[in-house]
Amino acid sequence: MPLLPANPRARKALRYSFTAAVVGVVGWLFTRTLLDNRSDLADVSLRVDGWIVGAVVLFALAVTISGQLWGRMTSELSGEHVPAIEGVRVHCASWLLKYIPGQVGAVANKIAWAQGYGVPKLLVTLTFIYENLFLLIGSLVPPSLVLLAAGAFDLGGNQTLLLALASLIPLVALTNRHLFRWITNLLARRVLKREVPPEYFLRSGQALRYQLLYLIPRVVNGAGFVFIAVSMTAAPAATWLPLASAYIIAGAVGILAVLVPSGIGVREYVIVLLVAPHLSVEEAIVLSLAARLYATIADGIVALIYAALTAAKKRKATT
Repeated sequence: MPLLPANPRARKALRYSFTAAVVGVVGWLFTRTLLDNRSDLADVSLRVDGWIVGAVVLFALAVTISGQLWGRMTSELSGEHVPAIEGVRVHCASWLLKYIPGQVGAVANKIAWAQGYGVPKLLVTLTFIYENLFLLIGSLVPPSLVLLAAGAFDLGGNQTLLLALASLIPLVALTNRHLFRWITNLLARRVLKREVPPEYFLRSGQALRYQLLYLIPRVVNGAGFVFIAVSMTAAPAATWLPLASAYIIAGAVGILAVLVPSGIGVREYVIVLLVAPHLSVEEAIVLSLAARLYATIADGIVALIYAALTAAKKRKATT
């Protein structure tokens, strides 16, 4: 049964209603989150300077970069041309829906878009899986190795080598087309009672390329956190790379906490845990709360980008 009605006018009305609902719900969630953070930060001296503005811009920029990469990957696999702006628009909506636990809203948004754009629903679901795996591996493997080298984890020499080698296993599984297809179809046969067509999978070279490209938004996010640290603390330059790595890992753990909207609370705990060895515990707590506040403001910018791109698309369709 189709997700959207057959009548074009009804489809258009449903899409615009969905757009308004997304913006409204997200606006309410933003307000609630900001108020919660304001009470937590009542005793913290916050100032807005160039570093903070830069951090907010970088947080929003990371989302748009991920959207461009997702649109490009969808184009390559489907054969349908997905403009970069359209990829960003759809991804922004899915990003805002992260406040629904389990990422159900995020994947449902992309599936609904796929049906109206002529992209197979199963293919776009696979691209959603790909992008999340790319982001998770990029958020866990390199930053963990950085913190390991910085002495954040107290492991012996042999254990360090074994952990470094073990961390590469998910990367090998994801970038090996035959292995990843085999793993995916094990699940697909159980859940969907069918296999995923082989042409829906990235070739090994493509997967490795996208894994490297998906490091870009992770680095941008980490830089945003460093900007906050520079603004609010006297963090020496030697701590910047570990601080960025800690924030990137915390974001991944927040994604894995599927029952918690946007990983609220989970991400802050991990930030404190990983930042404390490099700064004081008090500074780590302040940075974790400030990062949530400024990331939420960045989400507001993402909402504005989504609304602006949707309005531009509507104007173009009526001309």
